Amino acid sequence: MLDQPLLDLQRVTKRYGSVVAVQDVNATIRRGELVSFVGPSGCGKTTLLRLIGGFLRPDAGRIVLDGEDITALPPNHRPTAMVFQNYALFPHMTVAENIGYALAIRKRPKAEVARRVEELLALVQLQDFDRRRPARLSGGQQQRVALARALSLQPKVLLLDEPLSNLDAELRVQMRAEIKRLQRDLHQTVVFVTHDQEEAMSISDRIMVMYQGQILQAGTPSEIYERPATIFIARSVGAVNFLEGILTDGTRGVATVATPLGTLLIRSVVEGVTSGDRVCLVLRPEAIRLGPPEDGTGPNRVVGRIENAMYTGALIRYSVGVGESRLTVDLYDPRHTAMFREGDQVTLTLPEDPHLLPA
Repeated sequence: MLDQPLLDLQRVTKRYGSVVAVQDVNATIRRGELVSFVGPSGCGKTTLLRLIGGFLRPDAGRIVLDGEDITALPPNHRPTAMVFQNYALFPHMTVAENIGYALAIRKRPKAEVARRVEELLALVQLQDFDRRRPARLSGGQQQRVALARALSLQPKVLLLDEPLSNLDAELRVQMRAEIKRLQRDLHQTVVFVTHDQEEAMSISDRIMVMYQGQILQAGTPSEIYERPATIFIARSVGAVNFLEGILTDGTRGVATVATPLGTLLIRSVVEGVTSGDRVCLVLRPEAIRLGPPEDGTGPNRVVGRIENAMYTGALIRYSVGVGESRLTVDLYDPRHTAMFREGDQVTLTLPEDPHLLPA
């Protein structure tokens, strides 16, 4: 069940000399949950994953797995398994031998090893590749072998360290779906490290955003995307516009904000700010609507000019100048909606329910 805690990180800290890589981290991961740690390079996410796997020892704090303190246990004594960024397959072994390696070195009966390998080959859909060596496999196939090998001992927690970074864009998308399928089919608890926010958004039950060794926010993908706790987090997950202003009224859930684009009406609940406070409106590109210039009257409507248009197939991303401001606007399904050209005058309708942050 997803509401049952399985992995508990209690004030975990890791230092390298004077550099604090992970600082006083508290986090709980529930049974059967896929949690992604995201953040820029050097934020501590891979260090935290290696601490969970036992490849590093924390300088302070405890790691508790299924009620057992595993802080001092080496990797081979922990009920965890890691898939490394480079897969770490044995080149001289066949696919079947790679998958069964962990079972074989634990001297499991040969019949049991063979049966388990056959199950895992079917699970990752590589039944016809059992006698091939890694050099004769594609990147995606090697990734599946690495996953099968990690799952061979039925770990309580599967650790994935940027496992898709070596794949091309199309294969990355396919492997995201494959990892999610395996996680759901096996009810497997997974901790996933990636710097790719789209990757994390697409497969995670929850995301933990890290910066400078700390977790800044933990939540579902929609919570992180729609209600980021800070401007840094808003920038970390998808394209975004920021519009600063001053809250000029805020009663009974309705507010007005004075901005460089004019006074905007905000109908979302405004918490933690009062009249006169500086605020920052978080505006996602897809939340802004575009229309012809004659639509330029009404609440939250401003007139601008298309400065740039980038067609990507599924959407057109516009850069729209409004006075001294520049807004990014995404128009999806351009085949069936009105398209604008560079230089066109347009009306932008800004949402009445943006997320507000202190400026």
